[in-house]
Amino acid sequence: MLITHDTRCALDTVVDLVNTAPDEDTAEGLPDVAALADFVRNHEISDVGVLSEFDLSAVRKIRGRFAAVFAAPDARAAVVLINELVAAAGTTPRLTDHDGYDWHVHYFAPGASVADHLAADCGMALAFFVVAGEQERLRRCEAPDCRRAFVDLSRNRSRRYCDSRTCGNRLHVAAYRARRKEAAG
Repeated sequence: MLITHDTRCALDTVVDLVNTAPDEDTAEGLPDVAALADFVRNHEISDVGVLSEFDLSAVRKIRGRFAAVFAAPDARAAVVLINELVAAAGTTPRLTDHDGYDWHVHYFAPGASVADHLAADCGMALAFFVVAGEQERLRRCEAPDCRRAFVDLSRNRSRRYCDSRTCGNRLHVAAYRARRKEAAG
């Protein structure tokens, strides 16, 4: 599957957005407007005006809807969620070549809120994966103490952990130690 630069950026953004959600082990990743502003800057999200508490609330809401896409049991369920996200954003495709990037498509209307911007661009990136029959690449980490989202871009669709150096390595070391203990004992 060919993934364009803007689609890859949108996928990275949606994964990072989903992973800001709090759970029993991690705090809220978007605790305030300043954190949202940092998120916008770090992901080079263009055409975003002054951010407010309203924007923070709206982004948190779509974050939950994106999380549901990663948890969808099949493509049909993911499609329903993605269609709702993209439709609610008032998708307006247009070509642009800003900030030194070649021509690419933005799906949000000029002046759209940051939540609508994310819903449109990230929603379309996820839609491309579903259309290509690659919905199963939208995954959650299989480590029992981690449920971070990621997109499996491995050739054979075999990635199981959000980060092989942390979650994957930790589980492999634990399994190795358990095997050694069983063999010794």
